[in-house]
Amino acid sequence: MNDMKLSFEKSRPGRRCSSPPSADIPQGYAASLLPAGALRSKPPRLPEMSEVDVVRHYTALSRRSFGVDNGFYPLGSCTMKYNPRISEELAALPGFSDTHPLEGEAASQGCLALMHGLSGALCEITGMDAFTLAPAAGAHGEWTGLLLIRAWHESRDDSARTTILVPDSAHGTNPASAALAGYRVQPVPSASDGGVDIDALRRLAGPDTAGLMLTNPNTLGLFERRIEDIAAIVHNAGGLLYYDGANLNAIMGLVRPGDMGFDVVHINLHKTFGTPHGGGGPGSGPVGCRARLADFLPSPIVRKEGDTYSFAEPPRSIGRVTGFYGNFAVLVKAYAYILSLGADGLREASECAVLHANYMMNSLRGVLELPYEGPCMHEFVLSARALREETGCSALDISKAMLDQGMHPPTMYFPLIVAEALMIEPTETESPETLDEAIRVIANIVETARRDPAALHEAPRTTPVGRLNEVEAARRPVVRYSFEDGD
Repeated sequence: MNDMKLSFEKSRPGRRCSSPPSADIPQGYAASLLPAGALRSKPPRLPEMSEVDVVRHYTALSRRSFGVDNGFYPLGSCTMKYNPRISEELAALPGFSDTHPLEGEAASQGCLALMHGLSGALCEITGMDAFTLAPAAGAHGEWTGLLLIRAWHESRDDSARTTILVPDSAHGTNPASAALAGYRVQPVPSASDGGVDIDALRRLAGPDTAGLMLTNPNTLGLFERRIEDIAAIVHNAGGLLYYDGANLNAIMGLVRPGDMGFDVVHINLHKTFGTPHGGGGPGSGPVGCRARLADFLPSPIVRKEGDTYSFAEPPRSIGRVTGFYGNFAVLVKAYAYILSLGADGLREASECAVLHANYMMNSLRGVLELPYEGPCMHEFVLSARALREETGCSALDISKAMLDQGMHPPTMYFPLIVAEALMIEPTETESPETLDEAIRVIANIVETARRDPAALHEAPRTTPVGRLNEVEAARRPVVRYSFEDGD
């Protein structure tokens, strides 16, 4: 495939996309508003291109992007599910897309009604009593939920709660969010079955425990069967139980975190409820809690009195966590998804996600090593450890070879407790034919590794960029275009 030129390389002096009208402000007025040190000595060197060349340039770039609209995207733990187009159309309705966060409550009753309805639906799905829709992403939701836990302990004058327990299979954002919230992080080891080591948890939970962050099912795709014991251990120690909602797509409509004993929940709307995911956002990470924590929720929340909706501040609120009220368009899409599927549809989505994962897992049993036995939930983890020892081909080699087959690789080398891990999440929206093709591709790649390992080391061959030196790219990234004259 030919290298694609940058816009700077396509630039030719004097070419334009449009002819804007002359400015109606005095010459130099804009510059007078800025301090002298912030002014350029000469205009920026921007690409000069015709409109058709700009359109072709960005269209060509878009064709190089991979997403669920292009092909199979089994990125474990990320739930790269298809986003229904009807949700996009509803979010584009003028009453939603043309509104402004400073418009005022009287002019925003429809938007407030939607936020109130979504909060209620999320409470029903998770078993929580109250929600904030403000957090702008999953990790932001984690941090917000941890601030709720901190505020609750402080309200009880319990300053000794300085530690958050985090399983060693947890998402990396869990310990990071806990540290950012001011807590000490204490890892909890996994047992031989892939779940939390109950005996270790009993030893670690104590007077300094503020809470336990837990994903259920966990990142191995396994449901914590002893979740009630886990909740009892944490609660008896005086801590709270936090639910990382990254894997909620496996259980919605089947079991609720609140019924398992969780006190605080965050949800990734961009993973579970059919809103866009990837490319830097926008995401959304609403946080729910039990009634005893509701007074600490970020402000504002939406309250309904009669037929009128308004913003309100919880009496002991931790304050704002975003500038306004969350990524509203994402909230619209999530609510549309929930209403279009209904309770039965949400349950069926989870059932299909679990069915697809188990079908793929059992079909690939023996192709690669399965580190933990038993039925999985919405995702599963394979290991290429034995294959690497036999052939020298790693999980990375398998993933690179999948690119040549038009498939996005699964998550690699996570969770860290599995050597040469490949975490596969097919989601509920894929057809049996797509699953069978993915199984065939992975099996063929493994067979190639045994027959011709050098071929895998050279993959990918069909992508715009071949095998990169990833260490060099990470340590010496080239992120700025350099002109020939060095400017």
